[in-house]
Parts: sequence; C-alpha cells; structure tokens
Amino acid sequence: MTTPSLHRPPPQLAPDHLVVAATSLERGANWIADKLGVQPQPGGQHVTMGTYNALLRLGARLYVEIIAVDPGGTAPARPRWFDLDEPRMRATLAEGPALIHWVVRTSDIEADAPRCPEALGVITPMQRGDLAWRMTIPDDGHLPARGLVPTLIQWSDGRHPADRLPDAGLQLITLAAEHPDPAPVRAALAALALSDTLKVSFGRTPRLAAMLRTPRGTVTL
Repeated sequence: MTTPSLHRPPPQLAPDHLVVAATSLERGANWIADKLGVQPQPGGQHVTMGTYNALLRLGARLYVEIIAVDPGGTAPARPRWFDLDEPRMRATLAEGPALIHWVVRTSDIEADAPRCPEALGVITPMQRGDLAWRMTIPDDGHLPARGLVPTLIQWSDGRHPADRLPDAGLQLITLAAEHPDPAPVRAALAALALSDTLKVSFGRTPRLAAMLRTPRGTVTL
C-alpha cells in the first residue's frame, strides 16, 4: 500500500449514492416507494455485472440506487458486485430489501483508493447507456467492511445520473453505522477524510442507516 504524501491535501470526497438491494427490482422499487412516498425512476442495465437498477434523486449529484440481479441479463463470468451472489446477502434480501452500501465520489480515484487501509478492489471501467465511470470493485464482489467502507467512483465526464432525475423533495440528512469491530472501519474512513460523513459505533451486526427528509417527514432506511 502506498503512503500518502504529507504534502498532499486530504482527498475531497463526497457521498455520491446509496445502494439499496432487493431480490427483484420491482420489489425494491415498491419498498422504497412505500418508505419514502416517491416512486423511483427506471435506470438501466449493467451488462457486465448482470444487474439493473432504478433511481431516486436525493439532491445535487446525490441519489439512491435500487439494484437487483437482472433476470433477463447474462450471468457474468465473475462474482457480481455488492455481494449480490454471496449466500449471506441472498438470505438477507430474501427477508426484504435493504440499504447495503454507499458510494463516494472522487475526482482522482487512482490517488485516493490506495489511501484506504481496507482493500477497496480494482479500479474498473463501467458503463450504462451514455453514462461512464470508474469505480473500485473487489474481484470477489465483496462489500468492504460489510458495506460500511464506501466504494469509490469517478464519473468520466460532466454527466451524472442525479442531474437527469426530477426533484422528488428528498434529502439526505445523515448517515450512521454499527459494527462489532468499529476501529478498523473508523481508520478506513479517516484515511479517506470521511470520519465526519459516517459515524460508526459498536453494534453486534454490521449495519448502515440513512436518515432522509421526505414528503412524509423524516424516514430512516
């Protein structure tokens, strides 16, 4: 792992999107609509991962993604991202959709990814329609720190999914998390200058929570 230069300023990273997973996209979209009072917009297919999504705007350059295995897609030769092929995740989603992860935007993914003591994976080019980006994806598809340490993403040009979504009156208020061994998670967040963005406390099971302002009032995912 490379050691960050003492003369380089800390990375300027910001939440890009939240990831809600479900056993089917319809189930996930309906769950979000019931929770937030707003119906997600269709997204598209991630052909190389065999998944597809729906989206809801949470603010400027910020959105929630509902993702599921695409039953009409081709199964990838590698494990799908976000632990979607992992038995424990499948068992969790069989009980209902869940907020499983968060993704953070960077303008220099090659410099920022090595800062993190938690292995974030390989910087991988991805595309959905005319949107292109690079993001950190572990070869085995696992979620860093069970989803509490974020994936890094760098959009390839000025286009961003949230810019195309209607303002639904939703806003992210805060993120919080629990983990049975919070110290390494906190260290990873500190290395990315994200300690103030996600507070991690002790809990028996890793869990990510997002508090949102919605037309129905404050809602927690």
